[in-house]
This record gives sequence, structure tokens and C-alpha cells, in this order.
Amino acid sequence: MDNLLSLLGGVGMFLLGMEVMTAALRDAAGRRLRALLARFTTTPLRGVLTGAGATALIQSSSATTVMVVGFVGAGLMTMPQALGVVFGANLGTTATGWLVSVLGFKLQLDVIALAALFPASLGAVLGRGAVARTARVAAGLCLLLVALSVMQAGAAGLTDRLTPAHLPGPSLGGLLALAGLGLVVTVLMQSSSAALALALVMLDSGSLALIQALAIVLGMNIGTTFTALLASVGGSAAMRQTGLANLVFNIGTFALAFPLVWFGAGWIEGMGAARDPMTVLLLFHTGFNLLGVALFVPVTPRFAALIARVLPDPGGGPMVALDPRMLRDAEAALVAAQTAADAIAARLWAALGAALAPSPDYRGLAALSPCDTALDDLRRFMQDIRLPEGRQPTEEVYSNLLHQMDHLGRMRARASESGRIQALLDDPILRRPSLSVGASLRRLAAGPSDREARRLVRLHALVSRRQARHRRALLLGEHAGLYSLAYVFDHTDAMRWLNRMLHNAARVASYQQQARAGLPAPPEGNAG
Repeated sequence: MDNLLSLLGGVGMFLLGMEVMTAALRDAAGRRLRALLARFTTTPLRGVLTGAGATALIQSSSATTVMVVGFVGAGLMTMPQALGVVFGANLGTTATGWLVSVLGFKLQLDVIALAALFPASLGAVLGRGAVARTARVAAGLCLLLVALSVMQAGAAGLTDRLTPAHLPGPSLGGLLALAGLGLVVTVLMQSSSAALALALVMLDSGSLALIQALAIVLGMNIGTTFTALLASVGGSAAMRQTGLANLVFNIGTFALAFPLVWFGAGWIEGMGAARDPMTVLLLFHTGFNLLGVALFVPVTPRFAALIARVLPDPGGGPMVALDPRMLRDAEAALVAAQTAADAIAARLWAALGAALAPSPDYRGLAALSPCDTALDDLRRFMQDIRLPEGRQPTEEVYSNLLHQMDHLGRMRARASESGRIQALLDDPILRRPSLSVGASLRRLAAGPSDREARRLVRLHALVSRRQARHRRALLLGEHAGLYSLAYVFDHTDAMRWLNRMLHNAARVASYQQQARAGLPAPPEGNAG
């Protein structure tokens, strides 16, 4: 009983160590990691390399995949762009097994880790900033190594009660049952790394045969998709498609690797007898993930299209999808909020730009009610963001977003006063600047542009000057009997409307650029 408790306690300590280390590494990587994921996904191969590197860095494929699912939901990344990262995350997670093998089994650093745990914990509790993050990484790693020692001690005491003979053999049914066991254990632990460490410990103690451990590891690869699937539930269609693609990829990899284990069981056992079984297990774990990536990457566009057909986007969904789970990471939440603000601004600019055209189209202005809901959702989301202390760029981004929301709300109110537009287009003096404003807004709706943002500022200054002169001319003309009083009021109100709308549009564009400067850039081909 004591040995079983030691084994379970060691697993719990390993899970805690993984959580502490992963959270600290993710926090330390911070904005650079999000920029890496958001930027370098222009091709499936680059996505694979990015996903593998990010996962090896933060030691958690689930964390990488959940982050990518959140980026898809925020509109920062499309589902096809995310697939390369998902493939790479499965490859990058194999680094954890090698780390555990070298540090925990080959070098046996548990005594050193136990001695280092106290100063590392003190640094995590008393330190600030980079010192605290580095100390948490060290403390998490120490916990991992100590946990492995505890697990090994517990497993060693169970060798008389738990042997390979107590578990299913290398038959087809037996291997499938073992794979199912690996899947269930990983889902319960919510960590394929912890499940893999347990398999390594059991293999090292002799409680598992190599072929049994391989089958369990194959099941773990499917079980690790559960976290991303859970993160996609209730999200946008693109988020659900990404979660499904992750599951299908891992099932496909399992389908490729399982026959190799079944038909090659004798050869694999011979390899394990001639060499270190743990190394053979890790080589196989890395190899079948590499095989899956090699086969899926060339057909990524077709695979994405297949997933889209299996789980189509019905349309008619919300204008913005702000996943509350992203609030756990303030900077990721700000990325999602800015992407939502960009979508609202683009919708407003497109509608106003179409109305301020040589042949005015008012249909966009009549269909802006989703902007009201989107602005309300964005305000609630922003209220729930908790900014980390001492992060000036993050605070500036938050402030810029608040200004954007204010001006977007005012611009939405101006858009409801479409009756002013015809007066502008009928006025021979105001028609030309009004059409220039419309053209600039249409270009901004197609994608953020520093040049167009500056152009709006210049147009606002021009319209402000013309407004004062033209208002004076209208009043003089009314006094001379050239214009009716109603005509003067209509055109004066129209000028005021254009000036205020232009002011709000220019401020939104300006704050948008300032906020984007403090956030990871969107991937190429997906801006705005």
C-alpha cells in the first residue's frame, strides 16, 4: 500500500512540477512566444517548426494547442494556418520524454534537485519579475526530478505485485486495450508528459514490457487532444474545427503507428533486449510523431478543407468571438480584444465608405446592429482583463483599446444618421472631400494602414477648415436670399456630422496603430 501511495504521490508531485515549470516558462516567453505563434505560420512547414519550438520551450503541447485554438477564435490566425502549429506541437512534446530520461534516469539528479528546491522556492516567493520567473522554472524542474525519484521508489516496491503478465499481452485486443488505458490515464491527468513519465518509470522498474509501454504511449497521443477539444467547445466554428483537426491528426498518426507495433512486436522486443528499452521507447515516440507530421504537412490544405466540410461554419454567428478562457493570460486577452476592435472598425469603415461614394450604397449602414452586440461583448471582456503589475506596454495597449471603444461607439452613433450623407454629396463644395473620406475609409476597411490613418488626420484638418468657411458662406447666402433656412440647417448639420465622424474615425485608426505596436503582429495574409 505504501508503495502505491508513493507512486501516486510521485505522479501528483510531477503534475505540480509540470504546472509550475510550464506556467513560468510560458510567462517568461510571454509576448515573444505569442508573436512567434502569430507571425511564423505562413506555410505549414513553418508552422510545424514554430509549434515544435514553442512546445519544446514551454514543455506542454496542450498549452501550445490551447493557445493556438484561442488565437483562431480571436481571428488572429486562420484554421489552416493553425494546423502546422498543431502538428509541430505533437512533435515538440516528445522533447519532454528525452528531458525526463536524461535528467531523471541517466544522470539521477534527484539529490541535487532536493537541495536546490529550497533556494528556488525562496526565489519564487520573494523574487520579482525575471528573478521570480527563473526561480519558478527551477523549482518546477526540481519538483519533477524529486517526483521521478519518488515514483521510481514506489514502482520498485510494486514489481512483485505488478508484472507484465498482469497486463494484456501483444495480441491485437491486448494492444488496443493498453492504448485505451494510455488514453484514459492521459485524459485523467490532463498531461501527456506526466503519463509518459509514469510509463517510463513502470518500464524501468520492469512492471511494463517494452511492447506494452509502446501501446500505452500510442494511446496517450490521442488522450492529449482532450484539453484542446475542451478549449474549443462553445467557441467559434474555426475553433471547433481546429480542435477536431488536432484529434483527427492524432488518430491518423495512431492508425499509422499501431500496425508497426502489432506486426513488429517481436523485432521491437529484440531491439529492447539488445539496447536500452527506454531509449527505444523514446525513439519510437519521436519517430511516429515525425512520421505523422511528414505525411500530413504536404496535404495540409486538403486536410483543412476536409475538416471544414465535416464541421462546416453555418454562418450567422457572432461578429466577434471573445473566449473567456483567454482572460487567464492578459496579453493574449488583449490580442483577442484588439482583433475584435479591428473587426468592428472594419465593419463601420466599410459601411460608411460605401455610403460616401459616387454611387452611395446604404445597405451596410442598415446592417450595423451586430456592431452594437460586438461592442457590448468587447466592453464586458475588457472589464474582466486583469493586467499584470509593472508591465507598461500592456497598460498602454489597454488604454489604447479603451480609447478605441469610446470612439467606435461614437462612430457607430454617427453611422445611424445616414440622412446627413446625401446633403454632403449634393453640396458642390463638400462633395469632393466627402468622397475622399469615403475612399480612405474603404481602404482602411480592407486592412490597417499607417498611411491611411495619417490621411484621415489630414482630411479631418481640411474638413475642419472648410466647415468654418462654408458655414459662414451659407449664413451670408441665406441673408442674401440665396438659400432657405432649412437648406442652411441641413448643410450645417451635415458638415458637423462629417467633421465629428471623421474625428472619431481618425482617432480609432491612430489608437489602433498604437495598440498594435505593443502586441504580436498578425500573420501575413490575415491582418485586420
